[in-house]
Amino acid sequence: MFATVNITIENIVLIGSLLLLISILVGKTSFKFGIPTLLLFLTIGMLAGSEGLGGIYFDNPQIAQFIGIVSLNFILFSGGLDTSWSTVKPVLRVGLALSTFGVLLTALGLGYFVFLVTDFTIYESLLLGAIVSSTDAAAVFSILRGKNLALKKNLRPTLELESGSNDPMAYVLTIAFLGMVVEPEKSLWSLLPLFFMQMAIGAGAGFLFGKISKWVINNIRLDFEGLYPVLVIALMFITYSTTDAIGGNGFLAIYLCSVYLGNQNLIHKKTILGMFDGLAWLMQIVLFLTLGLLVFPSQIIPYIGIGLLISIFLIFVARPLAVFVSLLPFKMKLQRRFYISWVGLRGAVPIVFATYPLLAGIDKANIIFNIVFFISVSSVLLQGTTLGKVASWLGVGLPEEKKLSHPTDVLKANHPKAAMKEMLISEACPSVGKKIVDLKFPKNSIIALIERDGKYIMPNDTSVIHADDKLVILADSGENLEEVSMALQKS
Repeated sequence: MFATVNITIENIVLIGSLLLLISILVGKTSFKFGIPTLLLFLTIGMLAGSEGLGGIYFDNPQIAQFIGIVSLNFILFSGGLDTSWSTVKPVLRVGLALSTFGVLLTALGLGYFVFLVTDFTIYESLLLGAIVSSTDAAAVFSILRGKNLALKKNLRPTLELESGSNDPMAYVLTIAFLGMVVEPEKSLWSLLPLFFMQMAIGAGAGFLFGKISKWVINNIRLDFEGLYPVLVIALMFITYSTTDAIGGNGFLAIYLCSVYLGNQNLIHKKTILGMFDGLAWLMQIVLFLTLGLLVFPSQIIPYIGIGLLISIFLIFVARPLAVFVSLLPFKMKLQRRFYISWVGLRGAVPIVFATYPLLAGIDKANIIFNIVFFISVSSVLLQGTTLGKVASWLGVGLPEEKKLSHPTDVLKANHPKAAMKEMLISEACPSVGKKIVDLKFPKNSIIALIERDGKYIMPNDTSVIHADDKLVILADSGENLEEVSMALQKS
């Protein structure tokens, strides 16, 4: 037996910082062994818990849920900011089909299987299915971007769009089926108004707050550049909480708001993006450490058998069936469909959603939580460690020797639908000496790179154009590129 350490105000900073430092140092070497960093963060949390070496006692689902919601705000917002509309636009219908219809089919299929193999009621089974129905954005973003997997055509943006936009559907289903467990006399048809209200208000609020946020960021002149990320954080939480307060889906709202902002010209945009990238990693670590602390490994052991059975059915049957049915209206090679099925990673989000039954106090809440935890761990362990190999087997990954390293080649690979042009700035060009933010560029056009003295520079809004600079321009179309040329000459 290990001594139990209670978390107090006096030691919480020390304990938290030590766990954070250990997670970063261990995560630094994790990819050498092919182990996803998020799984290591979760393991460190478990080892630090009351039944591990650390002996830290933490059994508060309410605090864990709060940390989970805050963390998901940052993770989804950061993912949205990094999403290029020109990349997402060609796969928008596919991504939305997977994030809505695909999630629903996964929840129903897995729920019915759980009903057949356990003593759960049909509503308890559907609740478990809903909790694990979505692909986890934290897991997908960190693994795909951390391993820098090079995938053919539009496969990667499809996977990132699905994972970033399917949590709202899973959340609505979780809340709906939880209500059915608490009040079994309710009709299934009563779920429809809740679903449409959450999605419609969430989508509308997301775009509205995106436009409002853009205006606020570009028109409020702050004295310090470092305050702009803080301003965006405030806008992010206002978007989520206001949408939630009026009956909409806050997760959908902040994702759409961030996608909109990420594709607009913003003051100090590079600083904002860099800050949110770091904060997203911090929140992922904090989230997984917290969920690891919340778990009592001894309580999971009795459910390993049924958890493994459910996990295998989810990975090899429910998820593939949902993907194939959802993608029936679209032309897509069989190998790509199989790979999308395999990248159905479950991670922190299902565990956070599993705290809702705990707080509601339903009879099988602890059983559901422990099974969901096992499913998430097994999914990240099996699928997360094999994404590269499966991509190679299915022929959807680019061979190592064909991966692109030149900056402009990387841009072309990441933005296959975008028009690109390199423009040399002469000494007589009116744009020389001006800041990028002052150039009257058309919308959906950006200076992605500046080649200066043989080196590539990642510009921001305050970067100044020099004579003999070679600008690498990205635009939605060739017409926009011509407008860019005219803007540079008229500036």
